[in-house]
Amino acid sequence: MTGRTVVVGVCGGVAAFKAAALVSALRREGAAVWVAVTRSGRRFVGEATFRALSHNPVLVDLWDPHGPDPEPHVALGERADLVVVAPATAHTLAKLAAGLADDPVCAVVLSTRAPVLLAPAMAESMWLHPATRRNVQALREMGYRFVGPTYGRLASGQEGWGRMAEPEEILKAARELLQPLPHG
Repeated sequence: MTGRTVVVGVCGGVAAFKAAALVSALRREGAAVWVAVTRSGRRFVGEATFRALSHNPVLVDLWDPHGPDPEPHVALGERADLVVVAPATAHTLAKLAAGLADDPVCAVVLSTRAPVLLAPAMAESMWLHPATRRNVQALREMGYRFVGPTYGRLASGQEGWGRMAEPEEILKAARELLQPLPHG
């Protein structure tokens, strides 16, 4: 991953703590990592954590009057070789399927031409809901890639589908998306 730029989008869900491990793992592999966090994502893991782990400022607002870029979400989207959204909540999947860009994570995703890897995390009932299934299908048709969710213990304490993939699994999927294309 050396020489690659990865933007990690963090949305509001208990699995946001795994995003911190993912950012660390990406940095260990040599990637330049930038983080964008939704307002609800910051309720689970703070901006200071992601700034320390990524060694970069964290995008928490679409309009930073003190930042170097007038549209930081567009700058990050253009800079990215890969965008990973982990956790990708049902709310975020619906917004992306509809083309909405009203938070830092969705705005970066809609601004990029890089591959986008989504790591869903939600209650099983939300993952299996027909609206979520429709949104996932629409996102797949648009070229978005998915890793997980898996079956396991959820935030509720119950077992079911909707557990976010582990950081190692997300890292493996990210490596595969960043593989150079064969020449020929």
